[in-house]
Amino acid sequence: MTGPVPLVIDTDPGIDDALAILLALASPEVDLRLVTTVHGNVELAQTTENALRVLHLAGRSDVPVAAGARDSLVYRQPERAGHVHGAAGLGGVQLPPSPAAVDPRPAVVALAELLLASAAPVTVAAIGPWTNIALLLATYPEAAERIGRLVLMGGSAARGGNVTAAAEFNVWADPEAAQKVLGSAVPTVLVGLDVTLPTVLDAAGIERFAAAGPAGATAAAILQQYLDHARTAYGTPGVVVHDALALTEAIVPGTLGTVRRDVVVDTTLGAGRGQTLVDRRTVSRSPTAVDVAETVDSAAAVEFLVGRLESLARAVG
Repeated sequence: MTGPVPLVIDTDPGIDDALAILLALASPEVDLRLVTTVHGNVELAQTTENALRVLHLAGRSDVPVAAGARDSLVYRQPERAGHVHGAAGLGGVQLPPSPAAVDPRPAVVALAELLLASAAPVTVAAIGPWTNIALLLATYPEAAERIGRLVLMGGSAARGGNVTAAAEFNVWADPEAAQKVLGSAVPTVLVGLDVTLPTVLDAAGIERFAAAGPAGATAAAILQQYLDHARTAYGTPGVVVHDALALTEAIVPGTLGTVRRDVVVDTTLGAGRGQTLVDRRTVSRSPTAVDVAETVDSAAAVEFLVGRLESLARAVG
């Protein structure tokens, strides 16, 4: 195949989600065809509005946004993440409203139609809870088979969790959906806390794209609350770029060092709920195994992100 790879982002913006969307728009290797939204960091209506406004910030209101699942498959998500991302999800920054309306199709329908119509394999980057992806697998399996590559942000192989001692936020938000997705045979890369936590965007990097233009300055302002949270929660001198790292792998396959592993999700109601149990004893040959990201060149990943955001800020003006 020649030309950019068709890309869909399934997301719950969210500060780091906003950064990931901007990174995709700044990257000529991919063609962002659709954004689908899901419950997660904040309520669905707000994640959808945030997605529209972030696309408008980058001058790409032409990218359709379709709203998806309002809540988890079985049990309601216990709490949102407003304490991390701000009550409206973008760190207290008010972006200008988009002139575009929400796509009238449900997210799963929009995604299925795009997959079935695409002449080329589509990469799907799911960087919020995976409820929409689980629904796609259940209701449109013939469309799910057309996914060229599914890049998931979530889980952890060896570092424990970030919302509980055991669980990472996206998986914890809908463990039943996560188990459905990880048990499918779709070619999947799992980008978890093992590689995201060491990948830190510091103040110097933020200043670089902030100085490149108004869009960069706005992105930097959105990051400020997240920067404060990272210092408190992780003890890091900068922002942990969870979702942007997953998008980097979606844009440039092979950015992360991966190993095929069997992964299951704890769907019980105890203290382990939402934990991703990764069998690291051996390389798996199971058809449902996933490529688990285990190594990262963090400095190169951050430089990639900063450079692309600088370019986008200059282009948007």
